[in-house]
Amino acid sequence: MKHTISVLVENHAGVLSKVSGLFARRAFNIDSLAVGVTEDPAVSRMTIVVNGDDYTVEQVEKQLNKLIDVIKVKVLSSGEFISEELILIKVNAPAQSRSEIMQIADIFGAKIIDVSRSMLTLEFAGDSARIHTLEDMLTPYGIREEVRTGTIAIESGTGLIRSADNRAAQAHSIDN
Repeated sequence: MKHTISVLVENHAGVLSKVSGLFARRAFNIDSLAVGVTEDPAVSRMTIVVNGDDYTVEQVEKQLNKLIDVIKVKVLSSGEFISEELILIKVNAPAQSRSEIMQIADIFGAKIIDVSRSMLTLEFAGDSARIHTLEDMLTPYGIREEVRTGTIAIESGTGLIRSADNRAAQAHSIDN
């Protein structure tokens, strides 16, 4: 089963290496990894998708919490978060099929971001299932190249995963 883990880390060189090294040493496989800065430029968020049972995910969470550069780890519960990926797809688009491809892009809400005489490049953001469906629809036309980001995720509703909350709690525990 796939599990999505949100990890807040200090934003400095070498942190990604430490986190990925932990996964390698423990033989945990990463299905997807995306890293970016947060609303606090000193903090980055890693969204890690791992495939494994509950015990494996519990071990991953415990090991991540031991790393000095890790601020907060949260395993996101199914149905309680929003996740998306971004894909860029370059597809054959000769004149006779161009309008069909443009209709498919329109139906999915994909943007055409580059046009040449024989190809279109589309940009689409969505969950893995919708991306897979778009790929299936475009395959008959000839997908020439594609590139995808890793999954990014955020809690739905009012749930927040913020470094400020965790740093305040750490400071409070140090003061006491």
